[in-house]
Amino acid sequence: MRAGLKFLAIVLLFGIVTVAGSWWVLNQIMDAAGPHQAEVRLDIVPGSSVRQVASTLAREGVIKYPRVFEIAVRLDGNATRIQAGEYLLQPRISPRQVLARLLEGRVLLHAITLVEGWTYQEMLGRLAGTEVLENDISDQSDASVMAELGLAGSHPEGRFFPDTYHVARGTHTSALLKLAKQRMDQELETAWSARAPDIPLKDAYEALILASIVEKETALASERPAIAGVFTRRLSKRMRLQTDPTVIYGLGPAFDGNLRRADLERDGPYNTYTRLGLPPTPICLPGREALQAATQPAAGTALYFVATGEDDGGHYFSSTLEEHNQAVARYLAKLRQKRTDSK
Repeated sequence: MRAGLKFLAIVLLFGIVTVAGSWWVLNQIMDAAGPHQAEVRLDIVPGSSVRQVASTLAREGVIKYPRVFEIAVRLDGNATRIQAGEYLLQPRISPRQVLARLLEGRVLLHAITLVEGWTYQEMLGRLAGTEVLENDISDQSDASVMAELGLAGSHPEGRFFPDTYHVARGTHTSALLKLAKQRMDQELETAWSARAPDIPLKDAYEALILASIVEKETALASERPAIAGVFTRRLSKRMRLQTDPTVIYGLGPAFDGNLRRADLERDGPYNTYTRLGLPPTPICLPGREALQAATQPAAGTALYFVATGEDDGGHYFSSTLEEHNQAVARYLAKLRQKRTDSK
């Protein structure tokens, strides 16, 4: 009897040592640096089994022992928790670190930039050519897209905040638009809540419209408050805004790069030479600085501005029409001189 117990104890001890040794070896393998010497971009297909994932990792040179990896995943109860997606794995990353990324879904994110001054159609055109996005709105009308974003009946222009967004491969275009729409809502609310008390704008949407005009009028951040100041003073005095970008927007695809006198005289909802007040919608995606300028315009007396003709893209501001006409004459003379010099 004693001999049998002694034998059983030896077998049990041997089993414990074997299990402990195997566990030690498994952890050593899982914590060891991986064999790959360069970054590896890895795609985990939805529905992949643990064995398939381990085989993919081994085939790409990320891990050396796929069977050990599979056992470790199953022992921890994580067999169904690996998330599909595109991953970027750094050189020599350990199998355990790889597993942590797959479980957390830390997929590779791609930068997509919406640029200040783009129109809605320009934005859609750029997004349609973005390889990492899945375009789920190509067959939808603007109205249906806006309805899906919770803005049924609203014009899409200017509703999306220009910024750089980081998204995973396969993200729906509509999901990116939703992010950009939410950002614009937040940025516009912030700007509107900090607005100057005397600006002649009745609501945040009018601020958005004005900001889009300011965005198109200058690329210089330092000038935006001054340009917004000119427009708000003209609105207060019931003077026409007379801004070329709104006319160009109204022409749409018919604009060939040359704005003619006939275009300025042809009436339409976006012609601020023939109509008082703001146009009916924004004309582009305004950035944060344009929003701030529209809601906190610079004080002053200027009612006019014209390009200086310098390479910095700056403008000359005037308080009287006489002064403005002189500035325009200088600008035209400088243009003529540049044409002469180029010949």
